[in-house]
Amino acid sequence: MSLREDYPGDSLSSGSAARLVQTLRMAGVGKLRVAVIGAGAAGLCAARHLLARRDIFAPPVVYELTERVGGTWVYEDRVGTDENGLPVHSSMYRDLRTNIPKEVMAFPDFPFDTHLSSFVHHTEVRRYLEKYCEHFRLREHIKFRTLVDAVKPVGAPTGWRGLAWDVTVTNSLRQKESVTERFDAVMVCNGHFYDPYIPPIPGLENFKGTLMHSHDYRCAEPLAGKSVVLLGAGLSGLDIAVELSKVDAQVTLSHGNRPLTCRLPPGVRQAPSVEKVLPDGALQFRDGELARPEVFLLCTGYNFTYPFLAAAPELGLRVQDHLVTPLYKFLLHPAYPSLFIVGICRAICPFPHFHCQTQYVLSVLDGSCPLPSREEMEREMTAEIESRRRRGIATRHILKLDSEQWDYNDELAQLAGFPPLPPYWKRLYEANKAFRAQDLLNYKTYSYAVLNKREWTVQRPQPEQQQQA
Repeated sequence: MSLREDYPGDSLSSGSAARLVQTLRMAGVGKLRVAVIGAGAAGLCAARHLLARRDIFAPPVVYELTERVGGTWVYEDRVGTDENGLPVHSSMYRDLRTNIPKEVMAFPDFPFDTHLSSFVHHTEVRRYLEKYCEHFRLREHIKFRTLVDAVKPVGAPTGWRGLAWDVTVTNSLRQKESVTERFDAVMVCNGHFYDPYIPPIPGLENFKGTLMHSHDYRCAEPLAGKSVVLLGAGLSGLDIAVELSKVDAQVTLSHGNRPLTCRLPPGVRQAPSVEKVLPDGALQFRDGELARPEVFLLCTGYNFTYPFLAAAPELGLRVQDHLVTPLYKFLLHPAYPSLFIVGICRAICPFPHFHCQTQYVLSVLDGSCPLPSREEMEREMTAEIESRRRRGIATRHILKLDSEQWDYNDELAQLAGFPPLPPYWKRLYEANKAFRAQDLLNYKTYSYAVLNKREWTVQRPQPEQQQQA
């Protein structure tokens, strides 16, 4: 009998999953074992809450490829490969400061230090995650320098809903010794800011200058005084354009969005998207204009990459045009509902988003949040994607929640029975987004303060300008 035929999850009635967990515990079968892949912000959040539920869950096993916690927030001056010949995952650049105020960027149960400015340097975010790790005593559960080679589903009559997972890892990068452990569930928290997406621009191989992706951008000085076409006006593209203007680079900000209406820094102008590269190396924009810059800098985002899941083709996991399917609630596999991919949604407030997703995952696993049948989950998932397409959302932007993240988070809270984020979270975040659109050059100098669950204030550069939500 195949695994899918043997999988009993679709036949469980409401509440039966919770009774199964309790029955297994009483029978001495043991607590649920969960593997967490990655010790960045999402993985640390998962581990913290698993440890807080020792009645149901065994201490988690967290697999981390590097020797440090923090994921993408660990700055690495090198690009390309590290000292072990592995790809450098961090896309952090030297002078990066957050574009989200710390007042809403933090995990709900662990605020940033109050003395810090609202928009903190990336070193402070890394320090914050290290403090989070130490405060909740997570380090002893992390297996550093460990590469996850394969994650495979297996039928297990005593497993969670008849399903278990074999996780094969290389324990030592030097010794290349592989071991396999079995778990009841897997939380994939490996992030998606390390595999650069290179758009299929016709003739790109013809470009004769320096071609680079923002993944390998570390500081502005090497580009001082140069002509740069920067493709992409997302948050990183705008941030880097501002940095380059400070070293007298002549920047053409090329993008397909509506023209920005805010004041841009000196030396930065806008242009339509690059349509192709001509045989002589010139870039041709969509309006027919040509440019011959010294540097073509791609701020075009990243691919979703899960090489360890490729060992299980039966999962049918597809990554196409920046959309990962099939995932119910953009989070769990409907046919294998103890596999969770955390944090794939884009344009979100990440740490509280991870918090909400983790609470939902644990409620699914402990049985307090019963899942619909596989067929119902697949229908709902398909309907959600089609609804977004009917609203004119391109496939590559379906995972871009933006202002819809708040309803998404609230829905998870309602389904799983955990407290939703306080109302100020949405209001402050959305106000900062508006300020950024209006005042790109100065919005990071604003200072926020939370007054209560609903109200907040912001102090702008001019002392007399203050707004209350």
